[in-house]
Amino acid sequence: MSTSPDERARPESLVGPTPEGEPRYQPYHHPAAGWGAAKSVTRFLVREGALVDGPRAIMKMNHEDGGFDCPGCAWPDDTKGLHLDICENGIKHVTWEMTRKRVGREFFAAHTVGELSGWTDFALEDQGRLTEPMAYDPDTDHYVPISWRDAFELAGRALRALDHPDQAAFYTSGRLGNEATFLYQLMARELGTNNLPDCSNMCHEASGRALQASLGTGKGTVDLKDWETTDALFIMGVNVASNAPRMLTALTEAYKRGARIVHINPLVEAAARRAIIPHDFRDMATGHSTRTSTLNLQVRVGGDMALLRGMAKAVLERSATDPKALDQEFIDRHTAGFEDYRKLCEATPWEEIERQCGLGRADILEAARVYEDADRSIVSWCLGVSQHEHGVDTVREIVNLLLLRGNLGREGAGPSPVRGHSNVQGNRTCGIDHRPAEEFLDRLARVCGITPPREHGLDTVGTIAAMRRGEVKVFVGMGGNFALAAPDTPLTHEALRSCDLTVQVSTKLNRSHLVHGRQALILPCLGRTEKDHQRGGIQSTSVEDSMSMVHLSVGMKRPASRHLLSEPAIIAGLARAALPDSRTPWEWYVEDYDRVRDTMAQVLDGFEDFNRRVRLPLGFRIRQPARELVFRTPSERAEFSTAPLPDVVPAPGTLALGTMRSHDQWNTTIYSDNDRYRGIRNLRTLVFMNEDDMRERGIAEFDPVDITSTAKDGTTRSLKGFLAVPYDMPRGCAAGYMPEMNALIALCDYSAQSDQPLMKHVRVTIGAAG
Repeated sequence: MSTSPDERARPESLVGPTPEGEPRYQPYHHPAAGWGAAKSVTRFLVREGALVDGPRAIMKMNHEDGGFDCPGCAWPDDTKGLHLDICENGIKHVTWEMTRKRVGREFFAAHTVGELSGWTDFALEDQGRLTEPMAYDPDTDHYVPISWRDAFELAGRALRALDHPDQAAFYTSGRLGNEATFLYQLMARELGTNNLPDCSNMCHEASGRALQASLGTGKGTVDLKDWETTDALFIMGVNVASNAPRMLTALTEAYKRGARIVHINPLVEAAARRAIIPHDFRDMATGHSTRTSTLNLQVRVGGDMALLRGMAKAVLERSATDPKALDQEFIDRHTAGFEDYRKLCEATPWEEIERQCGLGRADILEAARVYEDADRSIVSWCLGVSQHEHGVDTVREIVNLLLLRGNLGREGAGPSPVRGHSNVQGNRTCGIDHRPAEEFLDRLARVCGITPPREHGLDTVGTIAAMRRGEVKVFVGMGGNFALAAPDTPLTHEALRSCDLTVQVSTKLNRSHLVHGRQALILPCLGRTEKDHQRGGIQSTSVEDSMSMVHLSVGMKRPASRHLLSEPAIIAGLARAALPDSRTPWEWYVEDYDRVRDTMAQVLDGFEDFNRRVRLPLGFRIRQPARELVFRTPSERAEFSTAPLPDVVPAPGTLALGTMRSHDQWNTTIYSDNDRYRGIRNLRTLVFMNEDDMRERGIAEFDPVDITSTAKDGTTRSLKGFLAVPYDMPRGCAAGYMPEMNALIALCDYSAQSDQPLMKHVRVTIGAAG
């Protein structure tokens, strides 16, 4: 247990496990999921020693009758009572959490932080579950045991000693349940700060701001039943098989009933061709696969908005001879700004649209015909759309296109952002927002009896900058792996080390425990698969999926250690220590989470009668006014936007690089150095390139290259010795894995529209390694 995995510690890469062999690349031509996924899951269960516990957990995952919610993606649970609503990555995620390996005081006594800092991130997490609270001892460079009481007092003392509450920041990832989320934001706001950075600041912030501006809601309007009835699906900027694998079921079913499916992405991913759904036993037995697309469009990196503008221009041009191409009645009754948008489309030359999106007019018109011929259309997107300088404008352009044909407020139609993490949408719904609405703060003040701050707080980028300047002195991370997930890795590490105290609430050892402040705490919590025993009995927590369904999750396993606390209990302990005179009944809330939900029902819009409704089959759907054609915008209508097309064509000699996950990865957790669907084995430090771009630079397959980015402020960042891999993608584009490539993304390179780091659009030069 305490033996250093030296064979896995690679100084040149602190992320993946040691390769089992030489790097290999062989294009993948098989269907997504199917037997490939089944074999991968079996190998993973064997490796983790979970051939018994794994299948048991699978039979309880995503079940409405007392099961637990998958801690992976936020795709909605099946509405037809499917008992195998699971996927390869979900099984891996759960098995990774349920490991029998443990990281206790003996482990920390055997290894200094300095030594552990040389281990790969795979090796760190592979040691197993954290078992008791630990505090950093700077004299010995070890983490040492600390009681929960003393840990809370240490954190509370640091928070009480701050000159101003804004010297603290409270981060959360998408794994936190709704009840813990509500208590977490309540603690921060009772302390007096809105410094609530979260993972949304790095992924879908652009989506929320765009939808709020266009429709008066920060969320999509469709549900899974809409996916089951739509005539056309446009899937933009998402690798479905890895990021939302359960969507494959919806895609194959859509194809079988005759819906048209258009995938828009620089890379044609495996899920954009064919799939075999593992719970379809007949197809598994016969090897029969189903198509998951009718059209694939390889838009250039950042060119999505130009493609959408071209489709809208085509619809408008067709309306000159076919009035039915537009839903004029819908436009007149429910929208504002249409004439200005029409003029903008007419004034945008086709030549400029083609140049910016990287597609010919024939391809654009073909996509437009799919849209025009469909009575009901859904546009779905993920980070390939949002993590750009112009991400807000692009999402608003999606809404523009939908409005032209009245694809809103009716079954089978609307915008559908795909959230990549289990409860990231619920986190925002339940109060994790550095820019809270005044109405929410008013209700919070009235119901909870506190005086919440009104000034906007810091988001993720702002928090990193403030820590580096010494203005944020205490950082609390509720889940996630902030040190790896954030941009500009060296600067982020410097910022964390500038803090007086860092507190990480986690299930497993990770990089953020080793990149810490002058004082540091590791507070281990229950996983979602584990039973949460409180005075009121076994507790359930609620989560919200990508389509606004709220449902309960109940753990089924014995906790990994008797010393673990639930996230609500940890938050309550921190709050009581930091706010000793608080009138908030923190301990009373933890005894029975129904009490938290009763308070949430009074504060959160759409959560009325929370405790009853969340126990209904499949839970309940939060009200979406825009779905009912009620628009909380200044005009009280859905608003067209008229943003100019951005110039996304790379300058001569440069490439536009997007970061992404491999298939054998979930966020910053790396399961192996393989990426099955892209044909990669034993390699993560790579860059995918167009073959012509490689040839122009004198680069052959697996040649080592140096990658250099130039930030807005003129500074440069480099990664050296990455291996070049030829890939089917547009000229001028490149791609590679996060978190390895996060070091290329300067902290100052964030969108002026959303403040999101530009993780999908890094301007780089690539040349043979020097």
